[in-house]
Amino acid sequence: MKVAHSQSGGSFLVWTLAVQLVLCGSGVYTSDSTKNCKLPAESDSERKVLSRLEPLAHKNFSVVTKTEKESYTYVFQLCGDAAGVPGAGVVQLDSKQESKPIVIGSYNSTQAIGGSDWVMLIYRNGDTYDAHCSKEKRKAIVMISCDRNMDAGPLEVVLEDRDREQDCFYLFEMDSSAVCPLIQSKLSTGSIILIIAICLLAVYLIGGFLYQRLIVGAKGMEQFPNYAFWVEFGNLTADGCDFVCRSRNRDEAPAYRGVVAEPLEEEPEERDDHLLPM
Repeated sequence: MKVAHSQSGGSFLVWTLAVQLVLCGSGVYTSDSTKNCKLPAESDSERKVLSRLEPLAHKNFSVVTKTEKESYTYVFQLCGDAAGVPGAGVVQLDSKQESKPIVIGSYNSTQAIGGSDWVMLIYRNGDTYDAHCSKEKRKAIVMISCDRNMDAGPLEVVLEDRDREQDCFYLFEMDSSAVCPLIQSKLSTGSIILIIAICLLAVYLIGGFLYQRLIVGAKGMEQFPNYAFWVEFGNLTADGCDFVCRSRNRDEAPAYRGVVAEPLEEEPEERDDHLLPM
């Protein structure tokens, strides 16, 4: 009996050390990922939901519940061995009794349901109940909700529903930014291009102004970058606008004008009266 008790105490010590590592913030890192979760019926939609939880992989999350008679520690890991228990997604550790962990749910039987800002992870095929729920296997439901302010919030125990004949379950919840929808930009492509163009223009003007003033030593309007070019460009633009937009022909043909008859100068009348004999 002493030997049996010693073996039991040694096993409990191993699990207790594992939990202490969790409580100290030391996650149990393995080579597993969400692909290790086994779905009863393989589904692309469920795999897509699981892929959203990838940032939570390789981490243990724990919570301690205490009452006057009971004190339990629950450990959850996404598609990995919770508290080092092979195949267990959620386990329960009894802090007052030297007993092995109770597997509440196994990631070898996983179901994933997702919404726009939440994911419900269901682990089935846990250890059987001793006297409740018709001695069926335990089931864990982990509700993960969106919270952009934290990578992974604390795990909380919401409910242990075992006062029924069938379909009993443990309900947990936690918050994480991993399940939050992506924030789509409200700017159109044209707006983005316009912003980029304005930024480039500002860099050109400010940089050119500083270069002309500090390096070249220009004064007045000559501090404007490429001043001569822009002056000529403005003149050419004005000429082009005048040529295209104005209806008046700049090279008008001279209008026909009639020949104006100049008045003939009247010659003074020669008087030959002096030639007549007196």
